[in-house]
Amino acid sequence: MNSPRGRTGAQQVMGRPRVTSRATMERLAFELFAAKGFDETTVDEIAAAVGIGRRTFFRYFASKNDLVWGDFEEQLRRLRRLLEEADPHRPIMDVVREAVVEFNRFDPRDVPWHRQRMQLILGVPTLQADATLRYESWRRVIIEFVAARTGLPESAMEPQLAGNVVLAGALTAYQVWLAGEDETALSDLLDEAIRQVASGLTAVLEKG
Repeated sequence: MNSPRGRTGAQQVMGRPRVTSRATMERLAFELFAAKGFDETTVDEIAAAVGIGRRTFFRYFASKNDLVWGDFEEQLRRLRRLLEEADPHRPIMDVVREAVVEFNRFDPRDVPWHRQRMQLILGVPTLQADATLRYESWRRVIIEFVAARTGLPESAMEPQLAGNVVLAGALTAYQVWLAGEDETALSDLLDEAIRQVASGLTAVLEKG
């Protein structure tokens, strides 16, 4: 995190022209995080690197934590669309697995940035409380879909279990991918993880 190369990159961004793209702001901030560390980087430093004032920063992001997550609400809406637009005759867990894999598919050019994002989310202790709330929102999307497809209330065992095990499977796939011990693509790891956790649910969800 504190390599000389990273510090050089952070110094260079200070002289870059003003930008207003959320994505560009995130990437400039990630350069600073790589150079200094997440906790050591201030909002003022990010704003200066981007070429904007502190007040303008908060028009884009409510906090430094929010910057790490990007436009999370829009991503949740995308996951809902993937689930809702699926063939209603497809098995429930096949739909969930395919939607989660597609949801986590990225342009190869964006993969390094996504890897850095997830390293921060899964590895920085100060982001964990935030992560718990985001995971609950993500899990809720799965629960709502499974409840709608099965006709069960969202509070029932089956939708709740589906939400929990799919989230656990996705996080496990990410942990393996970030560890770098498996050269398998992220999409393949997600596919395999959710296949495994779904195998015990399929019979229950498809009954009747």
